[in-house]
Amino acid sequence: MIEVIVFAEGQTEEQFIKTLVAPALNHLQVYVKPQLLNTSRDNKGGALSFERLKMNARNTLRQHHNAILTTLIDLYALDTSFPEFEKAKLCPDVYSRVEHLEIALHDAIVKAVECRPDRFIAYIQPYEFEGLLFSDVATLSKVEPNWVNSFSKLEQVYTAFETPEHINDGYDTKPSKRLENLLNPKYKKTRHGPLAAKKITLEVIERECRHFKEWMDKLRALTN
Repeated sequence: MIEVIVFAEGQTEEQFIKTLVAPALNHLQVYVKPQLLNTSRDNKGGALSFERLKMNARNTLRQHHNAILTTLIDLYALDTSFPEFEKAKLCPDVYSRVEHLEIALHDAIVKAVECRPDRFIAYIQPYEFEGLLFSDVATLSKVEPNWVNSFSKLEQVYTAFETPEHINDGYDTKPSKRLENLLNPKYKKTRHGPLAAKKITLEVIERECRHFKEWMDKLRALTN
């Protein structure tokens, strides 16, 4: 049995892990549990700082001696305090950018916590959790009865990008903002996010989102 703790940045990601990611790995005896990571001491939100992540990683890995720790945090609005943040911005595409950030984050956490390298898997979602929901816009448009009216506009977004993970990081063009602007009734992150993902299925999301699939494959490979 392998215990995996996932630092989740918000309730949407927490529910996504509970309802989709964890059940998909149970048969491998890889038991995944989300841990909601407050972005500030007073729970008022704001970007998750590297110092706060490092402190929580140290505490969690020392309390759970046999557990593996991983993250599910968004590239969008990633705090500038993360290792190699400025250098990563020079990378030519989003996949090389998140890979650069993940390598730097992994090395920094392992050094700070003084744990085995295999006990921490850094994962940063490009650009945002909601990008995964564009993996199947036909299914997404059926989550609420009236959303079907927005199918053609959702499809236009899908076809405009190389993959759903390339839907970009502008304030008005990030995946969650696009959903809020296009859907009526309005997309509500904590309600619709996990529900839509479950209807779309992990199989489809992994087929469309290469970086997400690589993370899932790393979790599956923990039994090897």
